[in-house]
Amino acid sequence: MRIYAQVPARRTRQVVADLLALAVIAVSVWFALLVHDAIMLLAGPGRAAQSAGDQLAGGLTDAGNAAARVPLVGDTLKRPLLSAAGAGSGLANAGESVQHSVGHLAFLVALVLIVLPVLIVLLLWLPPRLRWVRGTVKARRLLDGPGGADLFALRALTGPLRDLAAVEIPAGGLADAWRRGDEATIDDLCRVGLKQVGLRP
Repeated sequence: MRIYAQVPARRTRQVVADLLALAVIAVSVWFALLVHDAIMLLAGPGRAAQSAGDQLAGGLTDAGNAAARVPLVGDTLKRPLLSAAGAGSGLANAGESVQHSVGHLAFLVALVLIVLPVLIVLLLWLPPRLRWVRGTVKARRLLDGPGGADLFALRALTGPLRDLAAVEIPAGGLADAWRRGDEATIDDLCRVGLKQVGLRP
């Protein structure tokens, strides 16, 4: 099984197409990661809110615990401070929720930016490459079978006329020589037929 053609012009086209497909995939991944990092910058306020909420809650809780030690009015002073500490915890939770939402959004956007281009590239590039590989396997099998050279000679005869320019035309014409089974003509035409597939004899 061949991955690339033996004919230089076709092989060059295949290599360029493969490199182009890989480049599109690499650029898609790079751009998606860039966008992911840019979106994650939006999580900064959430981190700041979480940090401020944690500090506020910790400070008010400490103040409430200290106020609880005041004789007679300690419990009365402690209650509003602990209530305010709960509000600080709520702020911290809101900041954490913002970070989670931004992270989720950044992941989904990056995923879409990677999957869509890769899917398009694979749909446009992979089927023709697989068809060519399968075609060369079949072509080799046909060529190795009985009458294989005749089939490829016939392919050349029915193919584009410009491909026949390199074939020496015998007296009576190419088709007549092929019908008569002229080995030299069949060999020349078979080479042309294989070249059309991208193979050498």
